[in-house]
Amino acid sequence: MPIPAPGGEDMAVVSPDLVLKHVEASPLLAKAYRMLEEDFEVQELLRMSNVMVVSRLRYNDHGVTHARIVAGAGLEILDVLYKQGITPTSLRDRTVASYDEAKLIVLLASYLHDIGNSVHRVGHERCSAILAKPILDRILPKLVPRERVIAVRQEVLHAIYAHDYDVECLTIEAGVVKVADGTDMAEGRARIPYRLGKVDIHSVSALSIRRVEVGVGEERPLRIRVYMDESAGIFQVEEVLGRKIRTSGELKKLVEVEAYVKDKLIKCLAVA
Repeated sequence: MPIPAPGGEDMAVVSPDLVLKHVEASPLLAKAYRMLEEDFEVQELLRMSNVMVVSRLRYNDHGVTHARIVAGAGLEILDVLYKQGITPTSLRDRTVASYDEAKLIVLLASYLHDIGNSVHRVGHERCSAILAKPILDRILPKLVPRERVIAVRQEVLHAIYAHDYDVECLTIEAGVVKVADGTDMAEGRARIPYRLGKVDIHSVSALSIRRVEVGVGEERPLRIRVYMDESAGIFQVEEVLGRKIRTSGELKKLVEVEAYVKDKLIKCLAVA
């Protein structure tokens, strides 16, 4: 099977710029994104996450670029699902009043999910949720009505905490954030931390991946395509996306993954 053209068939390329497509279309998301980008504490936590993870542990990036990439991928995935009739859990359970507020949950959780790395890589998911609470208490009253601030905050904190591989997601939004985190694999940006400068299966696999796309699937609502130069990249597909999808809650039955090496489809992944 020939490799599809970049972004073809209504597939969106995962990149730091994808988030702009969504925030520019929504005044609520635009305001929230601007607050995150201009907030000194948020930006310092992301900077310190890379001090800890990149400078000290010698792992790959987990800072502001990763936050933007995951936010864009998450919003794109949520839109793909929503347009095919998949209702966000927060909207179904009436913890939000609109689809825009459901998207706000994904944006905030995606952007803040890794700030706990500023404390330590070990247990960073829990630290991220703890650090995010006062930030959310500060910014959410400027974004949603007072009566929904606590509910939205808890939805965001759940999505942040549940991006841990071993924690089951209880909402579509949390599953979206978790899987979006796993899509940040291109050009050595793998979500399994690998030691910089060390040649092993982690680094070889990560550096094999060239592009990741998300869009509408054939057998399931969501399709993720991963393009790689070498078959070693399959390690990242299985150990990043596969593990993330398996604990993504309802989302695991809604996503299919295709992996290409050069011009050939070599693997399809669909969790039962």
